[in-house]
Amino acid sequence: MRLALSLLLAVLLIALYFTGLVKWLRVAQREHYIASSVTRFYLRWARAALRGFGYSGGRSFVGLVASLLVLVAAAAATSAAVRPWIVCSLLSAIVTGRLPLKGRTGKLAWTRRLKLLAAVALAQALLLVLVMTLLVHNALIGLAVAATLVAPSLDLALVVRRRPEDRSARHFTQRASERLARVSPRVVAITGSFGKTSTKQHLTSLLGDSRGVVASPRSFNNRAGLSRAISEGLSDDARIFIAEMGTYGPGEIADLCTWCHPDIAVVTAIGPVHLERMGSLEVIESAKFEITSGVATVILNVDDERLASWPARLTGTRVVRAGTTSDCDVAVREVEGRWEILLAGELLGSTNLVAGVQPTNLACSLAAALELGLGRDEVLEAVTRVHAVANRSAVMTSASGVTIIDDTFNANPSSASSALRTLLTQPITGRRVVVTPGLVELGSSQVRENRNLGAAIAAFGAELIVVGSTNAGPLSQGFGPGAVFVQYREEATRWVRGTLAIHDAVLYLNDLPDHYP
Repeated sequence: MRLALSLLLAVLLIALYFTGLVKWLRVAQREHYIASSVTRFYLRWARAALRGFGYSGGRSFVGLVASLLVLVAAAAATSAAVRPWIVCSLLSAIVTGRLPLKGRTGKLAWTRRLKLLAAVALAQALLLVLVMTLLVHNALIGLAVAATLVAPSLDLALVVRRRPEDRSARHFTQRASERLARVSPRVVAITGSFGKTSTKQHLTSLLGDSRGVVASPRSFNNRAGLSRAISEGLSDDARIFIAEMGTYGPGEIADLCTWCHPDIAVVTAIGPVHLERMGSLEVIESAKFEITSGVATVILNVDDERLASWPARLTGTRVVRAGTTSDCDVAVREVEGRWEILLAGELLGSTNLVAGVQPTNLACSLAAALELGLGRDEVLEAVTRVHAVANRSAVMTSASGVTIIDDTFNANPSSASSALRTLLTQPITGRRVVVTPGLVELGSSQVRENRNLGAAIAAFGAELIVVGSTNAGPLSQGFGPGAVFVQYREEATRWVRGTLAIHDAVLYLNDLPDHYP
């Protein structure tokens, strides 16, 4: 009987380990293989479990109770030596019970890198079981510990794989560097806490199809993505290459610039995006400043208080100040529903305003286009080619007549405020609804910012649908009574389709992937 129970528990623990391994491998892949990211998300799910699995209703409560009953039964049936470890492993399984095994918003891709990571993690688990068997003569304890520590062990595996992956990546960056040298385009590098992709797309539109412009694809802004964009997408006749550069920490942009060195650098904003990873705005600013090293021309959004101080630090570098005020070198300001374009304080003319386009992003892209040869007499016509970028406050109308504002990509406090203003200014007579999971990666300010967001939604007289449990507490505290809670965005979309009609409007603000609780 004891042997049969031990075998049954061993099978259960092995199943828990492999189920957890597959789930957390997907998180590691979605978080760009950054060490510590897996444990960070494990703690997110642990907090959700402690809150009774969030705000998603009775089904979660039933699942939690059922899991606890299994835990109690398994613990009661084991020996005193094994029991604490069995409890720990089952508690860990409860924590990640709702983390999808197969992703809805991003499926696991068994790439070479992922397979090697999984092999290292599995080797670590086997070593742990072997050591525990030799030390305490009980393999069940080793299996239980391995099943409990899947997330941190994956982070350890990421550390082990870091140097080999860096060596492997050098081959791809070398190919990209050689490709750039052969084609020899002018390189424009764009960074910023937000506004990078919009500015890149606006600059591409301003320059048109006749100047040989190639831009890195959406979100291809790290080492792997940028090297691939150059190697596979840079045509032989390209004369301008626009490279979006992102960072999760100091040194990354500096590394990108060593093999994709820009002639022109554009910095759009400094804000609390990725604050959770980088720790402070000062670290974020320092990481973004790396793009200015050795660059002939730097374009700055000086509406941003931190960027306004950079010209004094960039002695010997040509600095172009972009923004919305007349003292900027290039300014775009909204006046009575139109954009006025000013160059060196002189009014060049005005064009129709396009909903969803931020004037500072447009000003930065205009400044870059002028540096790349766009003539003053071409500016007003070129601006008419600019349009809102997909998933960034793009306004559309559904077949049922509901006005939809799509701001689902990478929302931050600044873009959220802008999106709410867009919702408020829609010419409708019906209901206004905001669907959001809130804002993330804001570090110690995340609770405050989401509470403020909930309060702002209430102040605008809009209704609130909260997606998931990551920010459900702060959002509901700021909004007050009456918020609707759903687990997934698909549920919110069904609510919108079944509830709203012509003369109503809905803002989809941010869209977290499903490895967030």
